[in-house]
Amino acid sequence: MENIRILIGDDDPGMRLVMRKLAERAEGYELVGEAADGSEIIGLFDQTHPDVVLMDVEMPGMNGIECGKAIQDRKPKTIIIFATAHEEYMKSAFGLYAFDYLVKPFTLERALNTLRLARERLSEQRRAVSAALPARSDAVRRMMIKHKEGVRLVDPEDILMVQREERATAILLRDGSKLLTADPLGEIEQRLPPEIFFRAHRSYIINLEQIDSIMPYGRWTHIVRLRGTQADALITHEKFEELERRFQ
Repeated sequence: MENIRILIGDDDPGMRLVMRKLAERAEGYELVGEAADGSEIIGLFDQTHPDVVLMDVEMPGMNGIECGKAIQDRKPKTIIIFATAHEEYMKSAFGLYAFDYLVKPFTLERALNTLRLARERLSEQRRAVSAALPARSDAVRRMMIKHKEGVRLVDPEDILMVQREERATAILLRDGSKLLTADPLGEIEQRLPPEIFFRAHRSYIINLEQIDSIMPYGRWTHIVRLRGTQADALITHEKFEELERRFQ
């Protein structure tokens, strides 16, 4: 099994040192980054795509609970482990389906056991995926979308965009239909071909081949118009610059 990528975050330099040593001691782990606050954690998460995030709850700016929500929106199967001196956050942490909650000061044995269990969980997930999926060919590209009426098989090229809609994920198709699914946006994103689809915003994934125009909408946001639909998507200023570089 390939090394597990772990990202650590804590505003206390001493605690980051403890976490760093922990990642070095844990079998099968590779430290891909360390952050001092919540915003930095999210930035590094987007850059390094870790399997496990070990972080404090109380941090300046974006706290650990807010980070956890943002991470799950991006990649729902990320293993999140909280480390904090405050037990009152435990209920909120497990409401995010956190893998574990380490109360400071925790012992090395306790923390290493948590990372061992996380490694076993990831190994099981990877074995299950390998066993369930046959070798892919260009002829088998359709996605199975579960929605409230049942299941539909969809060609990715027929998807205009995917967006969050209240408590569901909406998939807009070129034929004008819309599928509502309980699958998180981040999970749908992982199944889409990255050469065609682009995460333009926390709540939107767009088909690059179906972009008609992009118009300013406020100081830090743009609106993306797509072919063959009145629906539009938002793209942040940062993502717009990334898109410009991609097309150049």
